[in-house]
Amino acid sequence: MAETNALTRKDRLEHNGFENTRGGVYFTPRVDIFETDKELTLVADVPGVGSEDVDLRFEKGELLLHARVKPRHENEDFMLREYEEGDFYRAFTIHESIDSTKIEAECKNGVLTIHLPKVEAVRPRQIKVRSQ
Repeated sequence: MAETNALTRKDRLEHNGFENTRGGVYFTPRVDIFETDKELTLVADVPGVGSEDVDLRFEKGELLLHARVKPRHENEDFMLREYEEGDFYRAFTIHESIDSTKIEAECKNGVLTIHLPKVEAVRPRQIKVRSQ
């Protein structure tokens, strides 16, 4: 269904958390993907992002997620700053069994939930058996 590169435990520990292939700092959001008979549900952690700051697109079989983080404190003289600001970016290859015209998403408290419904033809259906 949704294809993504799985990181091994070692890779996850050594992963620096952001991509260097784009201008500025882009973080790779962590996601969970659940599957039911009717849909895939993708849940992405995007702290500091509101629904108006999410650019979610489906293009050429890919789901592209770009979430912009607004600066929290501009022009501040920090004594200590551990929170790094940057945008989120991630792309997923989507199988043709997903109905791209019915993809829906919502963002609440920095958690983006994307519903990827399956096309009717690939959904399992119960076949009624009659008695004779």
